[in-house]
Amino acid sequence: MKKLIGRPGSVSGLALRLGQFGFAAAAIGVMVTSPGFSSFTAYCYLIASMGLQVLWSFGLACLDVYALTRKRDLQNPILVSLFVVGDWVTAILSLAAACSSAGIIVLYSRDLHYCNDQACSKYQTSIAFAFISWALSAISSHVMFWILLASI
Repeated sequence: MKKLIGRPGSVSGLALRLGQFGFAAAAIGVMVTSPGFSSFTAYCYLIASMGLQVLWSFGLACLDVYALTRKRDLQNPILVSLFVVGDWVTAILSLAAACSSAGIIVLYSRDLHYCNDQACSKYQTSIAFAFISWALSAISSHVMFWILLASI
């Protein structure tokens, strides 16, 4: 059970963290370049949430690189419980931010027909990147939860 895909200190875990980092950074980059994003609280929350995701994923990716180069095992129950809590917090915040932003874009583009085509496409792209980052974070939190259960 300790050889799950995406476990900390493995190549698949590093790939998972780099994916989270990349898509969260892309969501921030696309949203920041969109005109008028700061007038929507949900979009500002998306940037804040993805910023937290970027920091968390980058930190754990660095830890994975360290573990891979030094051939260290990161399956310590205390360390894994920290990973579980951090992954759950970032996953919940990312999902909330992506869903609230998606609600705003649906309201403005489909219900009110108030959206500029270029701005809306950038908003939608950023939200899609946020959902992909959340999906990778959800996978990571699920794997960490099973590793924590196996180590208890």
